[in-house]
Amino acid sequence: MELLAFLRTQVHANRLANHRLHEAMRALSREDYEAPRTSFFPSLAKTLEHILAVDLYYLAALRGEADAERAWRDSPKDVPLETLAAAQAIADQRFIDHVDALAPAALDEIVDLDRGNGRIQRERRGHVIAHLLNHQVHHRGQAHAMLAGTAVAAPQLDEFLMPSEAHLRADDVRALGWSEATLFS
Repeated sequence: MELLAFLRTQVHANRLANHRLHEAMRALSREDYEAPRTSFFPSLAKTLEHILAVDLYYLAALRGEADAERAWRDSPKDVPLETLAAAQAIADQRFIDHVDALAPAALDEIVDLDRGNGRIQRERRGHVIAHLLNHQVHHRGQAHAMLAGTAVAAPQLDEFLMPSEAHLRADDVRALGWSEATLFS
C-alpha cells in the first residue's frame, strides 16, 4: 500500500470515528458532558475542545495559513456538544480535502509550525499529518474511556480500516454521504 493512499484512508477513518463518538455523546445531558472526570483533561467537553483546537492549529499550518496560533486561541470553548461536533465535522472535512488534494511528493514538503515567541518548527508534511492523526486517536480514546463511565454506551471506534467490515460502518458511511470507494480509493 502506498503511503498517501494509507493516509487518505486514515483521515476518513478519523472522520468516521469522530462522527460515531459525537453521535453516541448526543444522548448525554449537558451536565454529563461537562462533568468532572478522571483523564488527561478534566471532562469530555474539555477533551473534545482540545482535539478541535489542535486540529485547527495544524490544519492552518498544513494549509500555509497565516497565524496558526490564532486558530488555536480562537477555537470553540464552553459550547454545547452540537456546536463542537459541527465545528469538528468542518475541521475533519478540511483535513480530508487537504490530504485528498496532495500528490505523493507533497508529503516531503516542509511545513512551518509557529510555536510562538518567534520560534518556527519545520517538519515534513507527512510527519505533521501522521502526528495529527495520532493526536486524534490518543485523545479520542480518552474521551471513549470517559464515556464508558456514563449511562451512554461507548461506541465501537476501531473497525474502520478493513474493507471486509463494511457492514459494521454502513449506517455511518451513509450518514456522511460516502460510499465504500470513498474510504479505499
